[in-house]
Amino acid sequence: MDDWSLANERTIRLSVFLGVFVMMALWEVIAARRELSIAKGPRWFGNLGLVVVDTVVVRLLFPAAVIGMAIAVAEIEFGLFHWLTLPYWLAVVLSILILDFAIYVQHVMFHSIPALWRLHMVHHADVDVDVTTGIRFHPVEIIVSMVIKLAAVAVLGPPLLAVLVFEVLLNALSMFNHANVRMPPTFERILRWFIVTPEMHRVHHSIDRAEHDTNFGFNLSCWDRWMGTYLARPAKGQTGMTLGLPYFREAAWRSLPKILVMPLSRQMNRNASSTSEQLETTERD
Repeated sequence: MDDWSLANERTIRLSVFLGVFVMMALWEVIAARRELSIAKGPRWFGNLGLVVVDTVVVRLLFPAAVIGMAIAVAEIEFGLFHWLTLPYWLAVVLSILILDFAIYVQHVMFHSIPALWRLHMVHHADVDVDVTTGIRFHPVEIIVSMVIKLAAVAVLGPPLLAVLVFEVLLNALSMFNHANVRMPPTFERILRWFIVTPEMHRVHHSIDRAEHDTNFGFNLSCWDRWMGTYLARPAKGQTGMTLGLPYFREAAWRSLPKILVMPLSRQMNRNASSTSEQLETTERD
């Protein structure tokens, strides 16, 4: 195992994470796209607390993570890109594209399979969407996602550089496209032809199930366009739509302990027939 590569991977990822987080947080202060429905403090405390739990879990269960898997399969020359004779640059590009598509498919699965949705809905239960929503995931979902990524890397045998770039991009763009930021409309319309923008991804967090089952991409926007899951804009507009889920809207669900037990709660009703009625009820409580 290449200890130098592992140590540098952690330094690079942490540096990019902190840099992008600070930039997005400042951008949200300077040019917010939507007015927040609740105070930022309690939400951030729960969301960032979840990040700490996720980080500890991943380091305990997967100390080498996907970069370690890439090193391991390279040592035994296992995987598709070790068997094909391709230029290095092409192997890097194709690896990043395939891994990104795999994350798209994984995201669709987490919406389609009830047991996986119970984990993923923790991400969607945030009643506002900002930079911290992009890193708000239940630790069990993180474990499942890590297993899927490890399997993908083992099968592909991608170059180490491709895995590092993909992991950095996935984390950075997740914070970017969840950020509550405003950008020039013309620039945003051009940018979303290439990557997932906040304006595009925010639709995915609509309380309307027909809207939150669209725009699954995290990095590249092409997958949604090609797979028929793209929705340009919500019916009520960016500032008119309600974000989150019709359940778990009470203030008590913003604490870290309550977030962790959300998947076990009986309050969740994935197939609610009237989201507006449930929303009115929870807001009166």
